Amino acid sequence: MWSKISNFLKTPPAEKKLDVTLLLVTLILVTIGTVMVYSSSSIIAMKRFNDAQYFLKKQFFFVLLGLAVMVLVTKIPYQHLRKWAYPGLFLSVILLILLLIPHVGIRAGGATRWLRLGIFSFQVTELVKVSMVIFLAHLLTKKISVVTEFKKGVLIPLSTTLLIVGLIVLEPDFGTAVIITTIMILLLYLSGCRIVHLAGLLALFAPVGIFLIYHKSYRLERLISFLDPWKDPQKSGFQIIQSLLSFGSGGTFGVGIGDGMQKLFYLPEPHTDFILSIIAEESGFLGVAIIIILFGIFILRGFLISFKAPDLFSTLLAAGLTMVIALETFINIAGVMGLIPLKGLALPFISYGGSSLIMSLTAVGILLNISSHET
Repeated sequence: MWSKISNFLKTPPAEKKLDVTLLLVTLILVTIGTVMVYSSSSIIAMKRFNDAQYFLKKQFFFVLLGLAVMVLVTKIPYQHLRKWAYPGLFLSVILLILLLIPHVGIRAGGATRWLRLGIFSFQVTELVKVSMVIFLAHLLTKKISVVTEFKKGVLIPLSTTLLIVGLIVLEPDFGTAVIITTIMILLLYLSGCRIVHLAGLLALFAPVGIFLIYHKSYRLERLISFLDPWKDPQKSGFQIIQSLLSFGSGGTFGVGIGDGMQKLFYLPEPHTDFILSIIAEESGFLGVAIIIILFGIFILRGFLISFKAPDLFSTLLAAGLTMVIALETFINIAGVMGLIPLKGLALPFISYGGSSLIMSLTAVGILLNISSHET
């Protein structure tokens, strides 16, 4: 398989058209997100800022900036991203360390995940996820000939990932740590890493994950509230109960866009982590089904781009970026539906927030770039 890839490296294929389906699905999701950000945030925005369109205006700016970055990335040959593998990793480490310095990072919701950039705040882990995919894709491409050897092929990507994950856990941000660790295992597998090595890594991470859950009381409370939210309906179970009420109230077709009740200070931050709950209430089962189908198409197209990519680096890069979107989507949707414990991750392209939207659209730009060179 990789002998064919090496031939493509020597003779790059002619450039083709971008993946129109991926682009169209992305634009639809962004449009839905923009509409629902306004619907879910207008009441809160009026109370906090005396401007019902406060969050809408900011989100619209983020959409324009994100689309501009997406277009720019499609014009830059994806091979050039390899030059940014180590600088991106170094920048990620520096930014994650800055978050841990008192009064430098912005603390909210019990975690320090944001840095102030002028009038805007930036969530560092959104950049880190993309940077780590680029770095791991580059490193594993370089080490493809020794990837079956643990010391030469696995140890370096493992130790680098553990450094990044360790810094993220200190924020703390357990969800992002899980995502980056999963991406590493996926890319190792696609690179041809031995199954016994991957099994060993899973055996190592499982007890560490259990320890981290029990080490922090709030994580254990989330697990308990997930299993029985009605045990403490006013505290640990409040969010998931209100979310389930949103899904139940929506029925088949919803109560109508803008007419939902759960955004009236029942659901905390309904325009961010719980935006799908508002969509469920206002557009019903049909609206949620459309969202899930759109994400399913996006993920399928992303992995098809990876499968048809012209070389190993682009294969790993496309697979890693697609998996980032897929994991964030699954964790958010499953969390607000009560299928897994809540993790506080945004729903890509739909939740309010500049960092998530811009980096997600950057990932789309890279995928579109790779699709134009597919075999």
